[in-house]
Amino acid sequence: MHPQNEDLTMKESRRRERQTAFICVLFLCLSSLLALENQESDIGFCGCALVLLSIILMVMTLPISIWMCIKIVKEYERAIIFRLGRILRGGAKGPGLFFILPCTDSFINVDMRTITFDIPPFLVHPTINVLTKDSVTVSVDGVVYYRVQNATLAVANITNADAATRLLAQTTLRNVLGTKNLAEILSDREEIAHSMQSSLDDATDDWGIKVERVEIKDVKLPLQLQRAMAAEAEASREARAKVIAAEGEMNASRALKEASLVIAESPSALQLRYLQTLNTIAAEKNSTIIFPLPLEMMQGFIKQ
Repeated sequence: MHPQNEDLTMKESRRRERQTAFICVLFLCLSSLLALENQESDIGFCGCALVLLSIILMVMTLPISIWMCIKIVKEYERAIIFRLGRILRGGAKGPGLFFILPCTDSFINVDMRTITFDIPPFLVHPTINVLTKDSVTVSVDGVVYYRVQNATLAVANITNADAATRLLAQTTLRNVLGTKNLAEILSDREEIAHSMQSSLDDATDDWGIKVERVEIKDVKLPLQLQRAMAAEAEASREARAKVIAAEGEMNASRALKEASLVIAESPSALQLRYLQTLNTIAAEKNSTIIFPLPLEMMQGFIKQ
């Protein structure tokens, strides 16, 4: 009889321990319910009850449920937690470990690294055709660098922030280049890129997107326009060359005029110039030397 009494005593003690544990769990659940109702008044009483049931289920299935409740976020990611469809207070979680309830919570990972893309996408259209202010069609391609600055806004305010940013970049490029002349597009690429960056940054601010940099990679002109511009540039260079040559001839004629006036003042200077010319010709090893004679000597022979 003694062993049976000990077994009954042990069972009775275990039953009391279970009752005590159940009362403690119930007390914790009631306190959690009150706390949830005060902190998360947006989900209402029914939502708090569902959250409480999820907590009880998690406690009952320990330690298996712990693997479903603990999640890991990488250094370059942030997690947006939804509890019964509503974003939890406190914003994005991470990096590192965070805790979710298995039945009522869900989460979305957001990449916070810098993302680059071409304008337009190279696999769809290699370039984008734009009509400038002076009615010239040019093909332009560029690149945009952006990153997610606020993960909560990027998830809650827009369906697909990446696709929206790409479409907005193409539209902004057309709008900005449509207000510029061809000469401004070819010479002021940095100003155009800065204007695009400012416009994109202001437009994507509500989406939690930060546009860091915009670059215009290439501007391609139609073949006929390239030939016309090359012909215009060649004609302009020829005109400048003729003007420079004419100015040189004018300066040379003025210098010759001044030299003739100096030589006219002294007849011996002309003879010295003749001798200097003969010296220059002889230095070049020419077989034929032309020696100029004064006209006065020729007049004596003509009279005879």
